[in-house]
Amino acid sequence: MQRRALLPLTGYTVVAAVHLALIAFDLPGRAVTKWLLMPALLAAVLVVAHRGRAARSRAVLLLGAGIVASWAGDVLLGVSFVVGLAAFALAHLAYVTLFVGPARRRRIARPALAYLVWLAVLVPVLWPHLGSLAPAVVVYGLLLAATAATATGVDATTAWGALAFLASDSLLAFRLFWPDFRSTFPDPWQDLAIMTLYCVGQGVIALGIVRQVQRSRPASSATDASGTPAFTS
Repeated sequence: MQRRALLPLTGYTVVAAVHLALIAFDLPGRAVTKWLLMPALLAAVLVVAHRGRAARSRAVLLLGAGIVASWAGDVLLGVSFVVGLAAFALAHLAYVTLFVGPARRRRIARPALAYLVWLAVLVPVLWPHLGSLAPAVVVYGLLLAATAATATGVDATTAWGALAFLASDSLLAFRLFWPDFRSTFPDPWQDLAIMTLYCVGQGVIALGIVRQVQRSRPASSATDASGTPAFTS
């Protein structure tokens, strides 16, 4: 894929960089830039997809759904943790649905089993501090692990993006539920680390998918050896 075709993603990069700078220097306006992150990413994805005549492809629609649900999570998480978590859960459902097709053809990488280990360790560690939120957090953890695992079946770019997303949410979980986390890892570094990983994760997932869409679009009517439709069908 030509580099100039990815130029629309520069807008998202700029918004993310401004947001992270506001966090690092403890400046006002962070709520606004946070709310602009996913719209900027969605706009970039749609522009790239439109240029490749793939704006209505299944892959782009699912990616867009995940980004929109993530935006809802960004906005709602500060209002209601449960509602915001539900929005992000929908985002992961969209991502898993998107990743499963390629994962069936390429197979999920064996290292993805590490995400089961991650979940098996994280839940018992945080469990005493979760209270009534325990069921919701466990379900969300399963979806997060599923996103990261199925992403390994897409390509390396998407897999790294999903890993960054998982790392961001892991740090966020400790910030929310681990009593001594704030004193051990104070702001602004705490929030900066969480949001850097989140911005990188979402952006790299989108990059991986739009690259896959662009590569497979010329042969979108073709099928693989097993008769499975191409990625964008």
